[in-house]
Amino acid sequence: MSEFCWPVRVYYEDTDAGGVVYHASYVRYFERGRTEWLRSLGYTQIRLAEEDNVLFSVVTLHVDYLKPARLDDLLAVTTRAAVSGGASVQFEQALQGEGGAELARATVRVACVDAHSFKPRRLPADLRKRII
Repeated sequence: MSEFCWPVRVYYEDTDAGGVVYHASYVRYFERGRTEWLRSLGYTQIRLAEEDNVLFSVVTLHVDYLKPARLDDLLAVTTRAAVSGGASVQFEQALQGEGGAELARATVRVACVDAHSFKPRRLPADLRKRII
């Protein structure tokens, strides 16, 4: 399971009234990390939906908030993925600050579903090979 890293800047819209990143913003950062990980493998959400008839749906999400991020911080989202079944992928993700301190971590399991029926389906074989 290789690691992918994506930079994220904290914008005003990501923070609460005190300039601290609001808890739901971390979920968006982790989503961006997973999306960019997929793109780094040569896939886009649109291509998978249109050509492979595949969407991904979050099944479980667990986040540990360790330290606050603040307005204008430059963060790094690291993403590691592993196939956790025929139709799902498990992600281990972390958010680090500029000094390398871990600010939050998440475990996310996504299900591969048919783009029309939303029923579970196996990961496309070529994508599965890239993850393993």
